[in-house]
Amino acid sequence: MSEPLAEVEFLARSANRIEILATLSAGAYTRRELGEAVDASQPTIGRVLNDLSARSWIDYDGERYEATATGAYIAAGITDLRDRLATEARLREVIDYFPFDAVDVGLDALADARITTPSAPRPNAPIERMTELLRETSHTSLVSYAFNRDKLELLRDRAVDGDLMARGVFTTEAIDPIAADPTLSKMLRDVLDAPGVEMRVTDEAVPFAVEVTDERTHFLLRDADGVVRAALDTDDERVRAWAEETLDRYWTVAASLTGERLTG
Repeated sequence: MSEPLAEVEFLARSANRIEILATLSAGAYTRRELGEAVDASQPTIGRVLNDLSARSWIDYDGERYEATATGAYIAAGITDLRDRLATEARLREVIDYFPFDAVDVGLDALADARITTPSAPRPNAPIERMTELLRETSHTSLVSYAFNRDKLELLRDRAVDGDLMARGVFTTEAIDPIAADPTLSKMLRDVLDAPGVEMRVTDEAVPFAVEVTDERTHFLLRDADGVVRAALDTDDERVRAWAEETLDRYWTVAASLTGERLTG
């Protein structure tokens, strides 16, 4: 094993080593203060401090310990790697369904995302999460290649009651099945007639279903067969900025969706 990888292994074998080095990168601590900060015993603290000192990653002034410049450099790198691995582990089960080719955000922007997947007791959990967010917001903006019935019904109820302002762009493939269904068509016409609602339709391909609410940016993730596999939502500002810019781009080239379109 090469020396750099041996050092990675040294750090990875003990969460306390990483935690103590990262803590000392943020400031100087006595042994007692350090034990309280990282919730470790004094014998453990002593062993870790000796190991880090032997590598010149920390200094001791007779009272307090603090990371050296190289120690802080190592701490930043190893904690970044740890956080990246934690993010990848959280996203692993849905990563194949997220349209990264079309969504210009990095994985780090999704680090704190809430992921909702179907389960045996809650097979419709992703749809339930989507409607939960719609129920809690006063404004919604969305771009999508599909229109879920549950979403349409809730959108109709809240918009008609004047509790929701909405604008959205949908593909022709999303609108045509609704126009062909009398019940769904009536729901969507009611939405369009509600104050504060404007919808448009596009012939362009839309490779995602994304919605921006008051607090969250939400993706409904489907597989290649159109089966809903997960819902993912986040309050990350980078994701929100991408979604709002994307909506504006589709909005400018889309045609107004009117009741006449839905009645043939």
